[in-house]
Amino acid sequence: MAPERAAASTIDFFRRKLLWAHLASLSQRRPISTPCVRRGRRVASPRLSAGRQRALTWRLRDLATWNGRRSTGFTEYPFKRQMATVSNVNLESRGPLEEYDERVHSHRLRDDEHQRNIVQNLQDLHDMLIDYHPPKVVHPTIESLKPQSRTFLGSLFHRNGSRQAATQISPNLPKGLYMYGDVGSGKTMLMDLFYETLPPNITSKTRTHFHNFMQDVHKRLHQMKMEHGTDLDAVTFVAADIAERGSVLCFDEFQCTDVADAMILRRLLESLMSHGVVLVTTSNRHPDDLYKNGIQRSSFIPCINLLKTRLRVINLDSTTDYRKIPRPPSGVFHHPLDKAAVSHVEKWFKFLGDPENDPPHKARHTVWGREIEVPKASGRAAMFTFNELIGKATGAADYLELMRSYDAFIITGVPGMTYRERDLARRFITFIDAVYESRAKLVLTTAVPLFQLFLSPSEAGTALEEGRKSGSVKGIEEHEDVNDVMRSLMDDLGLNMKMLKSSSIFTGDEERFAFARALSRLSEMGSQEWVERGMGLEHKGGLGEKEGWQRVRSRWREDSL
Repeated sequence: MAPERAAASTIDFFRRKLLWAHLASLSQRRPISTPCVRRGRRVASPRLSAGRQRALTWRLRDLATWNGRRSTGFTEYPFKRQMATVSNVNLESRGPLEEYDERVHSHRLRDDEHQRNIVQNLQDLHDMLIDYHPPKVVHPTIESLKPQSRTFLGSLFHRNGSRQAATQISPNLPKGLYMYGDVGSGKTMLMDLFYETLPPNITSKTRTHFHNFMQDVHKRLHQMKMEHGTDLDAVTFVAADIAERGSVLCFDEFQCTDVADAMILRRLLESLMSHGVVLVTTSNRHPDDLYKNGIQRSSFIPCINLLKTRLRVINLDSTTDYRKIPRPPSGVFHHPLDKAAVSHVEKWFKFLGDPENDPPHKARHTVWGREIEVPKASGRAAMFTFNELIGKATGAADYLELMRSYDAFIITGVPGMTYRERDLARRFITFIDAVYESRAKLVLTTAVPLFQLFLSPSEAGTALEEGRKSGSVKGIEEHEDVNDVMRSLMDDLGLNMKMLKSSSIFTGDEERFAFARALSRLSEMGSQEWVERGMGLEHKGGLGEKEGWQRVRSRWREDSL
């Protein structure tokens, strides 16, 4: 076997040399005349067509920028895939959508509407990165990472657990992407498309396999603890090192199967984002399915919440309805109100409405002698801005009339509502209740995450602290972040009520219950089961499933409304 391996290694060496010669010729824009070996004979390499040269350039870029197990057209090189940080080179300033169109035109890819919708999400992030200027990375000092020493009296009046300093993520940080799907769904191709077309102002970028990334992180953490002791918050220091290497970090095959990874992952990702790093990752599973049945999984839930809040979750698996229209790859709720929010709304309106047979138009409905105007309607879908629906003097009777006329509602520009906007919040909650009771679909674009719609972080912190003092809120550790607590409360109506009851913000139990119930119902209406039910998706029965659900919903709606 030794001679055979030596021969194979020699052949691979010469093939790599030939590839680099091709790259040099392409970069100098002159004909390729590098000699090559073909079946034992030395011959001149032929001229390549423009399409073939472009394809070869992409392959060579992969080889140059990522020491991974990458196919180069000849063989696969068994390099260990490491974290590769390179200077960004996109001389043509071509975005993902333009590059996708070019590959379709050159027959390297087949045009697919579902895939094009996903590429549009890549384009949205690309457009936001054009105007993004990452902040300068500031390294924490070793002294700042060590716990503060306490006197004897100080230790008597403080809890044993020391809370880590909160990591602040800039609101200007572009929202990254989390793309998940089965094998063969195009994860690698989409990541290639995004990574190679980053805008020129992104001067450095990093791409790595997630498993190798975490190995490197643990190695660095171990080295720091050997040098400075174990009582050190080394994660933030390592995160600053990584952030200096690239302002865009791309992970291939994001997964978590190790308890050591699970315990530091949230802190690590949050620290990277605080330094202005934009994360883009692929995975085989939804964030909710990460580290499933793992040891101490409850400690990993904050990391899942961070991924779902700070990254846009995209489903790569193609799902079409009876009309052959692909279901939008993202969820129905989107924040913040960025450029991607516009395409989010357009995709869902097209899917939930019927623009081909019923082009978008204005509509009017009469309630008790007065008219309600729908700014944009198509089929059984209606679209409003928040101010057009909630900002006006509307009430329960208006919302019930809309429920009889439409099956889906798209509401854009929903703001966060504190105690100063209680009237708007009550009106919006009445609308949410009407949508929920009629089993309609709801698509939202919001300025803040859902769990901050009715309570700002400061208000939630006050309510949480009051609940701890009164003893009404139990099972929540002092070190837990307010946003983590509020996110988990959406799935626990009972705990939500206990916390809100201890707050002086609300005027009575009925109002507290309404706010808690609204969060719980929004969580349910955002689930895949709720969204896909009655949509006539092919894997659920197509048109027959849609018609059957409409009959059931019609009878149920008549009884309830």
